[in-house]
Amino acid sequence: MSQIALPLAHRRGTDPERIVVGNANIGVIEALREPEKWPFRTAILTGEARAGKSLLGRWFAAQGSGAVIDGADALDETELFHRWNRAQEDGQPLLLIVDREKWDIDLPDLRSRMGAALHLEIGSPDDAMLADLIEALASQRGLALGEGALTYLVPRAERSFAEIERLVATIDRLSLERKVPATLSVWRDALEAVQGPEQARLL
Repeated sequence: MSQIALPLAHRRGTDPERIVVGNANIGVIEALREPEKWPFRTAILTGEARAGKSLLGRWFAAQGSGAVIDGADALDETELFHRWNRAQEDGQPLLLIVDREKWDIDLPDLRSRMGAALHLEIGSPDDAMLADLIEALASQRGLALGEGALTYLVPRAERSFAEIERLVATIDRLSLERKVPATLSVWRDALEAVQGPEQARLL
């Protein structure tokens, strides 16, 4: 499994946060390693909820590569424009993380600057990355998935970062509630709890 570990633990005494690397984010990571190539030293990062945008932002900042504004689309546009100008004056790369699916900018000057920036998007995980995500999330919880878990879960799971988190959390909860190992009956019931009955999913 390919992962990037952030240099600092996110809570005292815990392991460092880790970013699972796969098809959905490898292009973003490669671009974040070369901010000197960004037009106007500015990049905008988008992607679905729980895709790891903030994690990548913290990793980028930890490298000392530039500044990060997480939730840039929620800031006052005039303030954001001033912060962009300061970064330009300082010659500092600026990574803007955007949460909205569509970022409509009213301020013309800001809109033109953002239009010229490098646009990066975390995509949907393929089967290989999905398997790595399930393994990583289970490991974080100390959850031992039974033999054959990935073979069963990967073809049936939704290709969504948030839904994969929900699925692993549900497997963990059901296993604890029933006081049984996480095996086929638990995987099946967790999928049904998160995504609905299998027959309905196949229709």
